[in-house]
Amino acid sequence: MTRAFRTAAVIGAGTIGLSWATLFAAHGLTVRVSDPRPDLAEAVDEALAAYAPHLAERGLDVTGLVGRVHLAADVTEAVRDADVVQENGPERAGFKKDLFAALAREAPAHALLLSSSSAIPSTAFTGELSDEDAARVLIGHPFNPPHLVPLVEVVPGERTGEDAVLDAVDFYTSVGRTPVVERKEIPGFVGNRLQNALSREAAYLVQEGVVTPADLDKVVINSLGLRWATVGPFLGAHLGGGPGGYRHLVEHIGRSMQRTGAGLGTPSQDKEQEEAQERLIEAVEKAYGSSTYSELTGTRDRRQLAVLAALDSADKEEN
Repeated sequence: MTRAFRTAAVIGAGTIGLSWATLFAAHGLTVRVSDPRPDLAEAVDEALAAYAPHLAERGLDVTGLVGRVHLAADVTEAVRDADVVQENGPERAGFKKDLFAALAREAPAHALLLSSSSAIPSTAFTGELSDEDAARVLIGHPFNPPHLVPLVEVVPGERTGEDAVLDAVDFYTSVGRTPVVERKEIPGFVGNRLQNALSREAAYLVQEGVVTPADLDKVVINSLGLRWATVGPFLGAHLGGGPGGYRHLVEHIGRSMQRTGAGLGTPSQDKEQEEAQERLIEAVEKAYGSSTYSELTGTRDRRQLAVLAALDSADKEEN
């Protein structure tokens, strides 16, 4: 690692921010959390209690976790001694523009300024910063919940310095994440664009009456989800071509798959869009509405922990 990270500021204590705060603290960082929500103390306590067992299961020592997370009265106090700042505010460019102006002004000059933005590239909200400040701002987009899901999309802006990119990769690696640097800004980045493409077709298939939401989820869990937990789309396709690999797949199956792709649907966009969308919402609620949010997230997290443990075991056997 090219530099030490000892203190982290987490700005915004929603689902993502609280998950980040717990992860950072579990890796020994002093964490200061800022959010105007009136129940900040309760929210932090609940998150630490809920997430600490997950991290202990992943082999981290969570002793003293609570003592490393502190509430800050405001953004200025949160970032005062920070080596790294992780912003988790609303997905609005104007809001982030004002917030990052404050972060650049109040944080130490060496502090790395990261945004959890899920769709907005940093160039969209750093235009009025000095070159020196813009050089240390970039996207560090996680997948929910970041204390469990390893991926972090590291996306530099037009004026982000290469040192900041390297520092971001080092930082996320140091807290057990898997950073992937994306070298071109595009709205939604990579992960969410892939997710949205699948989600559009899923919505279309349900709207067309091809499948129910619950059965579509079964299809993904028992095929694509299982496959993609071990290999990505390109390696999966390469293996799908047999000994001839990706070339064989493209040359022999590619045209039929292209015909399928050309026929992919678009969820209703006409004057009946609102009614179609409401029917889709009701179908999803029928499938999952009988369970509480905490019950569903508990099941999700247990399954994700099991997948991560299985992957760890397989990696150890290979090495």
